[in-house]
Amino acid sequence: MDWITILSTTIKAAVGVETVLYAIGAIGLNVHFGYTGLLNFGQAAFMGVAGYGLAVTVTVMGLPFWVGIFVGLAAAVVLAILLGIPTLKLRADYLAIVTIAAAEIVRLIFRSVQFKSVFGGSDGQRGFSDGFYALNPFPEGEYGFNLGPVPLLFGHRTMWVLTVGWVLIALFSFVVYLLMKSPWGRVLKAIREDEDAVRSLGKSVFSYKMQALVLGGVIGCFGGFIYGLGYASVQPDVFGTETTFYMYTMLILGGAARVLGPVLGSMIFWVLLVLFYNVMTEAVAAGYITFLDTNQVGAMRWILVGLGLILLLIYRPQGILGDKREIAIDARR
Repeated sequence: MDWITILSTTIKAAVGVETVLYAIGAIGLNVHFGYTGLLNFGQAAFMGVAGYGLAVTVTVMGLPFWVGIFVGLAAAVVLAILLGIPTLKLRADYLAIVTIAAAEIVRLIFRSVQFKSVFGGSDGQRGFSDGFYALNPFPEGEYGFNLGPVPLLFGHRTMWVLTVGWVLIALFSFVVYLLMKSPWGRVLKAIREDEDAVRSLGKSVFSYKMQALVLGGVIGCFGGFIYGLGYASVQPDVFGTETTFYMYTMLILGGAARVLGPVLGSMIFWVLLVLFYNVMTEAVAAGYITFLDTNQVGAMRWILVGLGLILLLIYRPQGILGDKREIAIDARR
């Protein structure tokens, strides 16, 4: 087996674009689920409206890149308000149903033939990232270092995306840390534990939930920006329900209601996927595995990662950094 290539791609996956965009989305989801107890299954919609807000503003309306960023942020805030008004007074299970349906409606609107001139239909939109890469301070070439015989190198465009992405992760993690140590954050945790008790103290539970939904949605929408800029395109099916489920997996894997839980979970999730895929592909090619072909390796890696996550939930349901009490859902919500 080519262990150098396997190690190189696996280590690069720990800090790659996929890890960054999912970590940002999971940080926002941590505000919803981990700290406030909101079972929001529509986080992918926040990423979608941000990515499409940027894409449509630049490609269809012909406005500058920075205007597209503000449009995407505004779209995420509007979506949070529209989702929050009818759902935040519902119980946790009803909230999950409503948000997953709303996210699917958003995806189908982006995919709709009727709006193809605006959103591009199933092909999506591209050609909106030039303004971002015009700010790239890295000259053309490769950047990184060699870890012994293992090369860890990224192209100048990828390096720019990763730099911005990891700065955002550090910034959002720090902001969430400060907020959750503040009186506002303690109210959110109290709502998660017993919202009736919080209401009896004169606090507006609905208002705090709405604030948390907006904050988590705005943080998560930057994952949509990173996706669009990192791949220079947006497609509606990328923002399907499975994207939200992946983020929940990463959040619980790393530890809900822990500042670094979403980041650690995202890194481990993608490292395992890439490692299993590379090892099994090499093993099939070398003839060590005969009951699979290369076309089946992609599906098998999801099976193996899924089995690992099942074992994690059985033996350590709180995740790596988490606490069991942080993932309990009160049915009264």
